[in-house]
Amino acid sequence: MTVIDVDLIPERATVLRRAFGCFPTGVAAVCAEAESGPVGMAVSSFTSVSLEPPLLSVCMQNTSTTWPILRRQPRLGLSVLAEDQAGAGRKLSLKSGDRFAGTAWQATDDGALFVLGSTAWFDCSIHAEIEAGDHTLVLLRIHSVQTQTGTSPLVFHGSRFRRLHDMELVEEP
Repeated sequence: MTVIDVDLIPERATVLRRAFGCFPTGVAAVCAEAESGPVGMAVSSFTSVSLEPPLLSVCMQNTSTTWPILRRQPRLGLSVLAEDQAGAGRKLSLKSGDRFAGTAWQATDDGALFVLGSTAWFDCSIHAEIEAGDHTLVLLRIHSVQTQTGTSPLVFHGSRFRRLHDMELVEEP
């Protein structure tokens, strides 16, 4: 393992992306039904925050053109994508085009939009936004949840979508 002082190198973003890619994350979609139709984006920064009050967080890139549309909606749907939804994850991460082509979805009366077949749904509203460098940390207040236990999540690791592999861990003596 080589130690790299990121304050001293011009290619800091590349080095940090590679290092962040060592940590696997789930893949979620943050979506809503806007006046223009369904709007959404893939995020790999979804994290549980608090049980009381019920909060989760996502990080939005400040250059995103989708987040300004989503943040104006009264409710947001966060769908934790299932392992067979890599195609939906790719489409939702596109910069342009129909991100929902071929993806089944459902919206609530309040406009939260969910990807069908996901492992979990969180119906949310914005609780707070915190500036964090080139991203905005968004705290979302959870209003309701729905889960599909037994459905494995899609995982993002090393800049690729992956599946979990069940294996029995063996403790060393």
